[in-house]
Amino acid sequence: MRLFAAVLPPEDVTAALAAEVAVLRGLPGADGLRWTGRPGWHLTLAFYGEVDDELVPELSARLARAAHRTAPFELALRGGGQFGRGRALWAGAEGDLATLRLLADRAEAAGRRAGVATGEHRRYQPHLTLARSRQACDVRPYVEALAGFTGPTWTVTDLALVRSHLPESGVPGEQPRYEAVARSPLGSSG
Repeated sequence: MRLFAAVLPPEDVTAALAAEVAVLRGLPGADGLRWTGRPGWHLTLAFYGEVDDELVPELSARLARAAHRTAPFELALRGGGQFGRGRALWAGAEGDLATLRLLADRAEAAGRRAGVATGEHRRYQPHLTLARSRQACDVRPYVEALAGFTGPTWTVTDLALVRSHLPESGVPGEQPRYEAVARSPLGSSG
């Protein structure tokens, strides 16, 4: 299974972001980007890649412990940025980023301890991917348009283990499908 740990924003947060993305999609050149679908919007904490089925129960248990050791916290989507000279356009986050980073570190450690190869450690950059491009492109107008965006604040109360189903049809523009295979409550919220 192709898996990652994530924070899934609630419906009112994705609705506010969808309204902002509708404006972005009206900007010149927007049709040259591959926009992500609202059902797949998430803040990745740790990417595990292909995980052997026999490791999933241990990974789930370790993520549950990591979630239990982390108190619920406030977060909001705010602003935006880019990776790879415009290959990825994203919405950023504000709020208790220290706890979000702690949860990301714990999710990465849970994967390592469960025997999942997590690759090299990089400093966590909270982001929700909005669009991608196969080649470098100038997304500054989109980043500038996102600068004034702040979504509703919500309390993060759980950590999700998400399975990614990559497109297999070969149909251009087909989106990956995401499925939460486990959700672990944070702290004493569950």
